[in-house]
Amino acid sequence: MKKTFTLLFSIISFSVFAQGGEAKFRKIDSLMTYLYQNGKFMGSLTLREKDKVVFSKAYGFADIGSKVKATTQTKYKIGSITKMFTASVVFQLIQEKKLKPDTKLSTFFPKIKNADKITIANMLNHSSGIYNYTNDSTFTPKLTTQQLRRDMLEQLYKYDAVFEPGTKAEYSNSNYLLLGFIIQDITHKSYKDNVTSRIINKVGLKNTKYYGKIDSKKNEAYSYKKEGDTWVKQEEWHETVAGAAGALQSTPEDLTKFITALWAGKIINPESLAHMTTMDFSYGKGVFNFPFGERKFYGHNGGIEAFESVVGYYPKEELAVSLITNGIDCNFNDTMIGILSCYYKLPYRFPTFDAVALDENTLKKFEGDYTNASLPFVINVALVKGQLRVHADEQGTFYITPLSETEFIHEGSGVKMIFDPKGFTLEQNGSATYFNKK
Repeated sequence: MKKTFTLLFSIISFSVFAQGGEAKFRKIDSLMTYLYQNGKFMGSLTLREKDKVVFSKAYGFADIGSKVKATTQTKYKIGSITKMFTASVVFQLIQEKKLKPDTKLSTFFPKIKNADKITIANMLNHSSGIYNYTNDSTFTPKLTTQQLRRDMLEQLYKYDAVFEPGTKAEYSNSNYLLLGFIIQDITHKSYKDNVTSRIINKVGLKNTKYYGKIDSKKNEAYSYKKEGDTWVKQEEWHETVAGAAGALQSTPEDLTKFITALWAGKIINPESLAHMTTMDFSYGKGVFNFPFGERKFYGHNGGIEAFESVVGYYPKEELAVSLITNGIDCNFNDTMIGILSCYYKLPYRFPTFDAVALDENTLKKFEGDYTNASLPFVINVALVKGQLRVHADEQGTFYITPLSETEFIHEGSGVKMIFDPKGFTLEQNGSATYFNKK
């Protein structure tokens, strides 16, 4: 069981609220403050409407040990959101006719398995079949030490292909590490220099850069994991290990500015953006879809050390949102659902943190597909990393928290699911619907 506690640190942060939408922004701020005060979250959040920042606030500390408080200018490692920058540079090179989507990887690195079949397009949307080097447990000890380019390439050369290129897609950091090396070879400049000149300086990002050793005196944040009631600082990955797959640091304000500029045609042209956002095997080329109800956001998420991050853009409303955490002890996805629910003034209840602990054997009993004859969708319940995930096509995905051995709740939406051997009753907003287990 997770116990709530009152964090002894005070909340001091710089914030921006837009005029005219004060109520919804106050609720967002109340949610983030509530999570912070209960020891569930530290980080920063920005919402931008049509390139105007309407909400921006930081919570907690960049450096707990030195009592350095976070501000909206505090830089956090963004992990795989870096891939959006890398893909943007690749599309610029395609526009400059220095590269083609169907260029084979063998042009640059023929020793990679299936290099003569793998295209730049395959690498951009993770359909290359190249093994993900960060999944290799033998490589884990090297994450915190400097790795030369030749070391990283030798690591990749030894992996067998996971699948035939173009037959499916499977997330692999190896794709984007290699794309960074290709960018270097074509331009004869470092990946860092390319991102700086082609995106950071071009768009005017003030707090985005290729990271090095964290220095809180330079307003850079450490990341923390919760152990009991204590935030514990995590080891740092060396930047040479992450490379073009994850070695940037930024702020939510910069990330929302970047993604807004991307859709405005300030980084790549509309034709390239169309290719970037075309989904194949549920992957775009450097972007994903994030559904929220009927709205479809484009963007990317990231995770490195204990940092978690996301940036999303909803083109129809020209809304950009970014959340970066350097410490989180609750479900990141549920937190984003809460933020957007508050923004769109949808019913939302703050979490209570009074869950009970159930073992995986108990939870496994509830796995399966559930239906209701009058509803045109199937609800799938699956055990994922110790939590029950609920998914229905076109209805979205969320995780439920146990209140007892049969009762579960999704706090943000007020959904309660009460299981029995034949199905479950779903309660929400005063109504109850029964779903039968297939």
